[in-house]
Amino acid sequence: MKYVIGIDLGTSAVKTVLVNTKGELCAKATKNYPLLHGKTGYSEQDPNEWVQQTASALHELLSNSKVNSEDIEGISYSGQMHGLVLLDKNHNLLRHSILWNDTRTTTQCQRLYEMIGERRLLEITKNQALEGFTLPKLLWVKEHEPEIFEQTAVFMLPKDYLRFKMTGVIHSEYSDAAGTLLLNVNEKNWSEEICQLVGIDVNICPPLVESSECVGTVNKEMAKQTGLTTSTKVFAGGADNACGAIGAGILSSGETLCSIGTSGVVLSYEERSDRDFAGKVHYFNHGKENAFYTMGVTLSAGYSLSWFRDNFAENESFENMVANIDKVPIGANGLLFTPYLVGERTPHADATIRGSFIGMDAFHKKGDFTRAVIEGITFSLNESIEIFRENGKEITSIVSIGGGAKSDTWLQIQADVFNAKIIKLSTEQGPALGAAMLAAYGCGWYNSLEECAGSFIGISKTYMPNLGNVEVYKQLYALYKEVYDQTKDLSKKLNRFNRKE
Repeated sequence: MKYVIGIDLGTSAVKTVLVNTKGELCAKATKNYPLLHGKTGYSEQDPNEWVQQTASALHELLSNSKVNSEDIEGISYSGQMHGLVLLDKNHNLLRHSILWNDTRTTTQCQRLYEMIGERRLLEITKNQALEGFTLPKLLWVKEHEPEIFEQTAVFMLPKDYLRFKMTGVIHSEYSDAAGTLLLNVNEKNWSEEICQLVGIDVNICPPLVESSECVGTVNKEMAKQTGLTTSTKVFAGGADNACGAIGAGILSSGETLCSIGTSGVVLSYEERSDRDFAGKVHYFNHGKENAFYTMGVTLSAGYSLSWFRDNFAENESFENMVANIDKVPIGANGLLFTPYLVGERTPHADATIRGSFIGMDAFHKKGDFTRAVIEGITFSLNESIEIFRENGKEITSIVSIGGGAKSDTWLQIQADVFNAKIIKLSTEQGPALGAAMLAAYGCGWYNSLEECAGSFIGISKTYMPNLGNVEVYKQLYALYKEVYDQTKDLSKKLNRFNRKE
């Protein structure tokens, strides 16, 4: 039997999965690493942690599986998008990585529109200038850390840095590059026009390849640390959401995904690059060759639930915390939550908005708050679905993966709020499975990703909307949407009281 490994470099942990030629999950291993919040709005990580913890996870994966490393044919990657990694001419790290959920670059986003023009930026990159993207981070370093910027020989995205440390070669691929604001999404090349207008040397952009392209083999150092062989092929991989889509079988027109991790996304497959959403949602290259996807993002989806547990139910597991929310009525007994803990992206590109509980009463219990958090996350994701529908996309069924797919009650809430059939997968491993599928396809096990999906992906259960609940949620959703307009100015005024260090 032959095997492939999928590595998902997430925001809080790296997940590795071992899959055989039948698409069966044979082993998995996960290792955590910390986020660094030096100031309000800052979010960084030490890339060395990614490498060390991935090596540890791979060693554990191989040890527990008892698989002969000679039988592992390929490895591929999924990774958190937008993060900025800077290397000097000797390929040494210059600073910690600035992550996707860092919001320090509001000024740089405004300057991008001044230098390029909002319309022209949308024409080239298909996306708005948002704090989470990579180019604003580059401009922030150029302005605030000029000595580091002057030493920069190449910038990289998180999973691409990890792959470089495992192979010794530097590349990026289209699905991740599309989230930098430096890629011409339609033409699939780095935009020399944008680089020239913002004063960045296009040569610091890494070479581009397809997600399923073999870019090298495991180097001796990583082979020694993990137990892998130096003959194991390494494939480029894709952005986390592109790989999540692959791993959920979102590979043809009309298919839609809801993924709830640290952030939350609603993603819909696109065959063409010329649809116009006016920047209301993201428009990226897919991990599937010559395909695209549109995507709305909630910055604090699963993170909102983690935050709530860590602060108010520290000794309780997620499973226990959500187990009894079905006993709390729709609307959490008059309590609404907005998941704006680190700002928001879709439909409100607002780095200063902050979250809120509205309607708190002395009789509310922990279960009410838990249900309100889950409903608020779901309402936020529904705003993206609403945009898709308003732009002519018919959404009748949605594949749900991630934390939101681990609770039957939450899956039913999604069906009722989204007013769509929700599909739960039988082997849901998220972006890590998508990465493994790219490796399987790259190794030649299958003639297409669609054929691979037929072997790797199955459906375990579906959830249909309850029409009575749909009507109640429509009323609550209308109230939810009012909260942003009522609190955005308050959030800005409160911002000056936030911790600065």
